[in-house]
Amino acid sequence: PREAKVKATLLLADDDPDDRLLIKDALDEGRLVVDLRQVEDGEELMDYLHRRGKYAEPNSSPRPDLILLDLKMPRKSGHQALEEIKGNSGLRRIPIVILTTSKAEEDVVRSYDLGANSFMVKPPAFGALIEAMKTLERYWFELITLPPGRVGR
Repeated sequence: PREAKVKATLLLADDDPDDRLLIKDALDEGRLVVDLRQVEDGEELMDYLHRRGKYAEPNSSPRPDLILLDLKMPRKSGHQALEEIKGNSGLRRIPIVILTTSKAEEDVVRSYDLGANSFMVKPPAFGALIEAMKTLERYWFELITLPPGRVGR
């Protein structure tokens, strides 16, 4: 039986609605109760993190414990958002996992250079995505210690 208590707030930034749904379904298969919040591009991600516009109310934008960030998004790319987040003293401690279809070496190198905490290529098969999300949950929310300072809780 799953506990009702939310263990973590996860913010997914991905412009592909099918990918967002698959990731949500994969996370639902995990053991943890995750509060999954979703944004569709880098601009919306920054609005969420800075509590601007429709995210001005703190209840609509709890501080994420982890950000899953796609690289290829409109308006503001994942790389641009990553650079902005890691350059902000109030946001830089939020761990960011790049979750993208890109296997390009330059994307991997640039992501780590900009401060990404991990880089994952989206598995094409749903079963593999479920396993990847379970591993991600276990690593980030059970095995390691995250920095304190979850604001808005």
